[in-house]
Amino acid sequence: MPSSSRKTSSKTTHVVSAAPGATLRSRLLAGALALAVAWAGGATYYLVFHDEVLARFVSQQSAIQYGYEERIGALRLQLDRVTMEQAAARDGIAQRMAELARRQAAMEARQAVLANLAGETGAAALPPPAVEIPEPAPRPLPGGKPFPTPDGLRLRTDAETMPGRQSARAAESRIAALEQRLDGLAEAQSRVLANLGLRAGKGAQRLRQLVVRLGLDPARFEHERPAGIGGPLVPLSDAFGASLADVQRSIAEEAHLRRITAGLPVRRPLSGELSLSSNFGARLDPFTRGYAMHTGMDMRAETGEPARATAAGRVTVADYNGGYGNMVEVDHGHGLVTRYAHLSAFDVTPGQWVEPGTIVGRVGSTGRSTGSHLHYETRIDGEPVDPVRFLRAAEAL
Repeated sequence: MPSSSRKTSSKTTHVVSAAPGATLRSRLLAGALALAVAWAGGATYYLVFHDEVLARFVSQQSAIQYGYEERIGALRLQLDRVTMEQAAARDGIAQRMAELARRQAAMEARQAVLANLAGETGAAALPPPAVEIPEPAPRPLPGGKPFPTPDGLRLRTDAETMPGRQSARAAESRIAALEQRLDGLAEAQSRVLANLGLRAGKGAQRLRQLVVRLGLDPARFEHERPAGIGGPLVPLSDAFGASLADVQRSIAEEAHLRRITAGLPVRRPLSGELSLSSNFGARLDPFTRGYAMHTGMDMRAETGEPARATAAGRVTVADYNGGYGNMVEVDHGHGLVTRYAHLSAFDVTPGQWVEPGTIVGRVGSTGRSTGSHLHYETRIDGEPVDPVRFLRAAEAL
């Protein structure tokens, strides 16, 4: 009984001791099996989905690359646009500067013309324009920094922060100020030109009326040979050029009339105040005591006092001439003649050219005369006219 009990107990103990080892092996086998299944599943998944994963990875990398390229392309376009804008601005500034230089040269030429016209008329002209043409704005050099990401790529194009644009804006501001100044000078030159034309027109009108009051037709002097002028033809098509042509015509007309009046016998034949003993026109003849035509005016003077030419001309007579006694006749051209009679002596000879104020003879009482005096005549186309009108005209010159 005890022996069988011990045998039964030992078997039970062996069975009990053998159960934990089997369980461990089972677990190890199960784990190995699970690992094998997982590896097999992962390998199967990798084999099955490898292409899809690779394609997704490549797609992501391509998207990143395309983002860089797209951003870089946009920045290049933006940089090209900024460069083109700056080039256009530089070209515009260069063109405006060239126009400023052209206008300055034209205004300097106008100033020279105005100075010449002012010198001819005695008027004051503007000072020459002084315009400083700015240098062109320096071309900015574009630059950049490394681009870490597509979103980090930036190009600053703000006009207020770019030195190139700031210099361009400053140049444009200076050019605008210079343009405004040139406009002001052009207006001032136009005003000066208009004043010169107005002055010349008034002067020509006054001289023309003076010639008419003397009984002369201004047309008789039109055949006067003009002064020698010339030069290359430089047409003027602008408004200033047209106004300049009108003013030059007015000034030329005034100068022509002034030369005409300068050649008229309007000066006094005797020095000092004139004392008339007989006027021009009908009078009682001192010898016949009847009315007769007096063709000149008699001026009291002492014997030997110089008688002077009243205008430039050529001596045609210097000889004894009947009732005139010793007479000098001077031809002033255009049908104008003056006579100096009753002279005691001659100081000129026929054919001699005399200037205004030249002594032509000495006062006397030769010929049909009652005493020492100067008989002075003015004639137009051979007809005697009152010398007083010419002597009074001198006051209006």
